[in-house]
Amino acid sequence: MVKQSAQGFDVIGDIHGCYDEFVLLTKELGYQWNTDIPLHSEGRKLVFLGDLTDRGKNSLAVIDTVSKLVSKKAAFYCPGNHCNKLYRFFKGNKVQITHGLETTVAEYSSLSNDKQALVREQFMKLYENAPLYLVLNKGKLVVAHAGIREKDIGKHSHHVKTFVLYGDITGEVHPNGSPVRRDWAQHYEGKATIVYGHTPVKSVRKVNNTYNIDTGVVFGGALTAFRYPQYETLSIPSSMPYIEEKFSTFS
Repeated sequence: MVKQSAQGFDVIGDIHGCYDEFVLLTKELGYQWNTDIPLHSEGRKLVFLGDLTDRGKNSLAVIDTVSKLVSKKAAFYCPGNHCNKLYRFFKGNKVQITHGLETTVAEYSSLSNDKQALVREQFMKLYENAPLYLVLNKGKLVVAHAGIREKDIGKHSHHVKTFVLYGDITGEVHPNGSPVRRDWAQHYEGKATIVYGHTPVKSVRKVNNTYNIDTGVVFGGALTAFRYPQYETLSIPSSMPYIEEKFSTFS
């Protein structure tokens, strides 16, 4: 369990390399960019729920900013499935350069060898030091990339990792190739507030004290932050083309 900020948290959903929207959102939240990272004068801290990279235009800039924030203990981060795949790529594992990873790899490949080494080291350190999910405010707030069941909070098994990174998958796929997922939030009865992303929704989805804040910025939706303990959300419209079929049909 990590220490809470006395002044609250601003949880940001899946950025996916949309750096410009990220900068605008932090400024709207009251963070100042007096240096190369956003800091809040009232001590609020940013919380990132994974999928920093892939598909957007500036994945490496997002990595750099989040890494610096976390290293200075000015923010919290837990990984998403895209983070996991990028980590495996940097480790030299055989991964498919698809589903958005190709954009991050293209950025990375354009750098000099020295700069590549720095980016690789920076991201691997960020990933390796990150918890699978975040338990904040004495257990009252849990941040997990694709969500988490109440019974699994505090656990870190392979099954829990799969759920946190990919959601409640069935093993089946839709005709468009995306995995079929069960709507776990409909069955959540826990007291902790769960903030998650992973499955793009057209607007913030609140179900049983869970909040899906992945509003699909990389698919033309918006980048959203959940402000805690205010229980308010703030969104910045995307500059990316809108792709209707990428958004969840969960109601």
